[in-house]
Amino acid sequence: MGKFSLLLEGLRNIIYPKLCLICKQRLSSGSIDGFVCPGCWSRIKKTLPPFCRRCGRQLQGGALDKHICASCIRNSPHFDRAFSPCAYEGVIKELIQEFKYKRKDYLGYALSSLLIDFIKEYSIAMDIIEWIIPVPLHKTRMREREFNQAQIIAAYIASEFKIKMLEDNLIRHRYTKTQTDLEGQERLLNVQNSFSVKDNKVIRGKNILLIDDVLTTGATSSEAASALKAAGAGIVFVATLAN
Repeated sequence: MGKFSLLLEGLRNIIYPKLCLICKQRLSSGSIDGFVCPGCWSRIKKTLPPFCRRCGRQLQGGALDKHICASCIRNSPHFDRAFSPCAYEGVIKELIQEFKYKRKDYLGYALSSLLIDFIKEYSIAMDIIEWIIPVPLHKTRMREREFNQAQIIAAYIASEFKIKMLEDNLIRHRYTKTQTDLEGQERLLNVQNSFSVKDNKVIRGKNILLIDDVLTTGATSSEAASALKAAGAGIVFVATLAN
């Protein structure tokens, strides 16, 4: 960068200083990807072991002996295992909502790094995965948002672990209400039978990693996994930023 460009950049930072997306304080040189201050980033709550062997949530109390949470006992999901690096609250919740609903797709890199670090730290068996598939949006929702946040995350994961990403084969053929406004059983009914597979041959016998942004009840990921398994997929793992 030339002297004139550096001068312009300096003036721009004085007139329009970059602010942290969370605390709105001026960003320093140590900011995370130029959008979040180190203090806010450090307040992201991580999920810690022991994890539920199905949904990946942190186990509490009596569930420790069973290695599975009460939610997965009541409604056994169709996926084989899920994992998430963060608890969906506080800073990470705000960042995901900025990413998802306010068209800040540039947050994808920093957010994906949380998932990549988690996979490496806990030695998730990526060597058995043959396809990475983002949970698709319905075409109407895609027009509204203009991008699929799961697809952005999936692209970074696929690149990091050198696994092919498969797009446009898992289809969300039924438009549904947003899950955000629904509770437990309503979420399950809302997404029931909303996914299908375009070409079964591509995924038959293949182990798949489904990618989404958040796993709350697990209803969406479970339905997507159900469609994949009905089409002949082998193991289906789910990875999300938070649960």
